[in-house]
Amino acid sequence: MLQAEGYPEEWMVQTSCIWEATARKVGNVHRYADFTDTTYLDFLLSSVAFSSSLGHGKYRPVGEAILMATKATREVTARNTNMGIILLLAPMASVFFQSDLRAFLQQTLARFSVTDTKRVYEAIRLANPGGLGGAPEKDVRAEPTVTLLEAMKLAADRDMVARQYANGFADVFDFGVPAFVDALAKFGCVEAAIVDSQLRWLATYPDSLIARKNGPAVAEDVRRRASEVLALGGIATAEGRAAGVALDKHLRSDGNKLNPGTTADLITACLFVALRENKVTPNAPFRWPVADWL
Repeated sequence: MLQAEGYPEEWMVQTSCIWEATARKVGNVHRYADFTDTTYLDFLLSSVAFSSSLGHGKYRPVGEAILMATKATREVTARNTNMGIILLLAPMASVFFQSDLRAFLQQTLARFSVTDTKRVYEAIRLANPGGLGGAPEKDVRAEPTVTLLEAMKLAADRDMVARQYANGFADVFDFGVPAFVDALAKFGCVEAAIVDSQLRWLATYPDSLIARKNGPAVAEDVRRRASEVLALGGIATAEGRAAGVALDKHLRSDGNKLNPGTTADLITACLFVALRENKVTPNAPFRWPVADWL
C-alpha cells in the first residue's frame, strides 16, 4: 500500500476528490465549468476541509465522522458539494488499514447503530442535498428508530448511495472500479478514465440526483442519451466525443437541474478504492490531451 506522511486515508480522500472535480465530466462542475451557485474552488476547498474528519475508525464512530466532515465542509462553502462523497468514503476510510477492505467494510456496515443514524440524519439536514424531500419511510427530519444500515436499505431503491450500503458497495467494487481501471489502461491518463467511466455509470444506472430533482423519467432519458454516446464509440472516437459534447450541453441547458451529481460521488468512491488498492498512483498522468472535448 502506498504510504505518505500523516494519515494516508486523508490524502487518498483528497486525491480522489480533486481528480473527480477536475476531470471534464459531462454536466458536472470542473476546472473549466462552474455552476452559477457552486464553483470548482468550492469542491477543492471542501476536499481539504473534510478529509481529516474521516478515517481513524477505532477512535471515531462512522456516524460521528460523517457529521464532523459535513460541518467541516460548511466552514468553507455554503453549498452541498460532497454529502454523497462523505457518505460513501466514511465507512471505507474507517477500515482503511485492514488487509481486506471489502470484507471489513461488510463488518462495519453490520455494526452501525441508531446513534449513527441520528448523526447521519443531522448531517444530511445540514447539507440539505438538492431535491431532498419527505421520504415514505424514515424521513431524515424525524427521530430515527433504525440502524444506519436499515435506514439505507429503505432508501436503496431510489438512491444509489444508499444502495451501496445495502449491497455492500457491490456497484463500486464490481462495476465502477473495473470500469475505471480498464479505461485507465486503454487511454493512459486519469482524466480520460474518469470521463469514460462516468459515461458508463450514466448509461447503466439512472442518476439519483437527476431523478430526485426531475423525476425518474428524466433520469432514464439521460441514461439513454449516455448509452447513445457509448454506441458511437464513446470518447475513443470523434463521433462519440461529439455526442458527449452534445450531452454535456443538454445537461447544462436548464441551470444545474440535470447535474449527474450522484454519479460523480460514486466515481469518487471508485477512485478512492483504486488508490487504496494500488490500481492507480497519485502521480499517474492526469490530463487528457484532446482538442475536441469540453
